[in-house]
Amino acid sequence: MKNRVTIRDVAAAANVSVATVSYVLNGKKKVSEETRQKILAVIDELGFVPDLNARGLSVKDTKLLGVVVPQTEPGSKLMFHNIFYSELLGSIEYAARQRGYHVIISATDVTEDYLHLIQERNLAGVIIIGTYQNCFFSELKTLDVPVVLIDSYCKYDYFHKLRIDDEDCSYQATEYVIRQGHRRIGLVTGHLQEDGVMQKRYRGFLRAFEQNGLTFSGENLYEATVDYESGVRAADWFADTKADITAVVATADVLAIGLMKGFYEKGIRVPEEVSIIGFDDLDISKYTTPGLTTVKQPISAKGERAVEILIENIENPKMEKVEEVFPVELIERQSIRKRVETT
Repeated sequence: MKNRVTIRDVAAAANVSVATVSYVLNGKKKVSEETRQKILAVIDELGFVPDLNARGLSVKDTKLLGVVVPQTEPGSKLMFHNIFYSELLGSIEYAARQRGYHVIISATDVTEDYLHLIQERNLAGVIIIGTYQNCFFSELKTLDVPVVLIDSYCKYDYFHKLRIDDEDCSYQATEYVIRQGHRRIGLVTGHLQEDGVMQKRYRGFLRAFEQNGLTFSGENLYEATVDYESGVRAADWFADTKADITAVVATADVLAIGLMKGFYEKGIRVPEEVSIIGFDDLDISKYTTPGLTTVKQPISAKGERAVEILIENIENPKMEKVEEVFPVELIERQSIRKRVETT
């Protein structure tokens, strides 16, 4: 593990006092140009990042936790378009506040800039939601900061990990739809990123088909950003292409709710003409008409547990890494209609 470079390291390497380095960094006192350039060269060589939260540029416990929410497209406001993130972030913020911590939320494409932010703000720990490139995780594990991954299939064993078994959960949801007599089933999913949550759910969907002797037609796959508008557009697409389906599996409730709205606007009745199953069991899912049948995952519990593990690791840097897979539950409401296929 690469330790954080401190102002004392810079002072020692430049053969000057800590105060002189501080003067160069904050510009409060005049330092000779020769000394300034020498210190700046050492800072560059050592990769020193000033701590914006420190007093006198010394490291201290800031009681700040960082939370990263994935941004799938430039300018996207994913955390506001998908209620899943609202519920998860709300549970994280509340659990942190109850323990005397504050949360900094970043909805961003994670780059080296975020790694610098961790150091600059002297974050006590970080919660990462979703999947990112391996190079980011490689850099992240060099920082001396506890990290909890939520809904990530990162291959590194260095981090704490919390998730559900997305492939098996999707298999169970699709198997349920098939048991209700449906054979011609469409799929609406988020982008199928390698080793991502949506890719796992897609695999579970296909496995249910295979184990029931069915073949999935790729023509009935709609892949898009996970938000309400994408669900509406998916319903339009199924209707306009006259897709031969009696049911749709949506890999997120927000997509399923958009589907309901889109089919309603096209004059297609749910579940009489098309059945729909979602994934998440967002609070809003029980208020739709019809109520949404869905896979209930413990959204708030994952957020609360992430904070609990993170703070435990902050207080005990040598604790063993935690990996937990949460159970899920199928919630039956009115959006799936039992069907008897004649062919």
